[in-house]
Amino acid sequence: MSLSPAEFNYVSQLVRKEASIVLAPGKEYLVEARLIPVARAVGAANVNEFLAELQRRPNPANQRRIIDALTTNETSWFRDREPFLALTDVVLPELIKARASTRKIRVWSAASSSGQEAYSLAITLQENLPAGWSYEIMGTDISTVMIERAEKAEYSQVEVNRGLPAQQLVQYFERAGAHWRITQQLRKNVSFRLMNLTTPLPAMQPFDIVFLRNVLIYFDVATKRTVLQNAAKLLRPDGWLFLGAAETTIGIDDNYERVAAGRTSAYRVRTGAPAGAVRRG
Repeated sequence: MSLSPAEFNYVSQLVRKEASIVLAPGKEYLVEARLIPVARAVGAANVNEFLAELQRRPNPANQRRIIDALTTNETSWFRDREPFLALTDVVLPELIKARASTRKIRVWSAASSSGQEAYSLAITLQENLPAGWSYEIMGTDISTVMIERAEKAEYSQVEVNRGLPAQQLVQYFERAGAHWRITQQLRKNVSFRLMNLTTPLPAMQPFDIVFLRNVLIYFDVATKRTVLQNAAKLLRPDGWLFLGAAETTIGIDDNYERVAAGRTSAYRVRTGAPAGAVRRG
């Protein structure tokens, strides 16, 4: 059975309300495919029965299961490579000079999924910061399932084969049965927490580097603007923001300027720009 227009509308409104993700018409097949395992897990005969029961008797836990299922969690180690090369070649050398008094770097992996990006950042800092320096990396995601996976820090052979060099697998992982687990030495510098980037964020210490990659593409312009404003509040004045290759702040939030960073580009808060200043097109 396929989703009815009413069922698709229910799911799209739920996802829009809870995660600000826009599900346009034409995504019915995707929604149904993602929800089939959820329906089975709760004992429903099919997705239609699952949604019908949920509409009759709202259940926050099952609504959360829908959010988790429909949140895109595509990720890999050192994804797209260029941003990580920019860190080693451009960003870290500059920050090492600027943070000489504190000798500490804080990084935010804002849409960390199952943790590969956050741990890739940890490996990068571990290998490129001078002796005596420390770092903290915070990973956030809207999916409870992904946060639990990231905290567990265990990955299958297929997952570690996606972009992870063999030398770093040997150095930063240990066997855990049929899986690989991040070593405690690396894990101690990385933490994870559940967070919705589109709502007011909790008070946190500012970050030197923010990776907000491949998440804005799922939002409308107003929501993108909100997320970028939230990020600006947590980015140090001389900090660096990295977006996905298909994403930009241009025409959305003029509080930022795009700058070259090696063979890619990053974004920085404009000097003298008032906090929260945006261009509203």
